[in-house]
Amino acid sequence: MTASTTPPLTQQLARWGWGAGLILAGTGHLTFVREEFRSQVPPWVPIDADDVVLLSGAVEISLGLGLLALPKERRRMSALATAFLVAVFPGNIAQYRQQVDGLGLDTDRKRLVRLLIEPALWATALHAGGLLPGVRHR
Repeated sequence: MTASTTPPLTQQLARWGWGAGLILAGTGHLTFVREEFRSQVPPWVPIDADDVVLLSGAVEISLGLGLLALPKERRRMSALATAFLVAVFPGNIAQYRQQVDGLGLDTDRKRLVRLLIEPALWATALHAGGLLPGVRHR
C-alpha cells in the first residue's frame, strides 16, 4: 500500500483508537493516575520511578499525536507504538510476579489476563499501520 492509498476502515479505526488511547494514557501518567503508574515501575528499573512515569507519559502522548496527526506516517508511528508496548511489557510481567495492585489490576487473575491480551494489543497497533503480516490491505 502506498502512502496516498486510503487504508481500510478497520485500519483507520485502529489508528484513531490507538492515537486517542495513547494520548489519554499519557495524560494520565502526567496527572490523574500518576501515583498508580509510579507504583507499577519495577524496582529493578535503574531510573527514578517518577521520572519513568513522566517520560513514558510524554512518549505515549507523542506517539498518540503522531498516529492522529501524521496519517502518511502511520506505518512508522504504529511500529513505534508497538515497540513501546513491547518495551514496557517486562514491567507488566513484574507487576504480575510481584503482585502489585494498580489501575484496577488488583488480583492475580486480572494481572494475568492483562498479560495474555498484550499480544492482541500489539497486533492492533501493528494493524493501525498496515504492518500486520498476513492481513491483506487494499
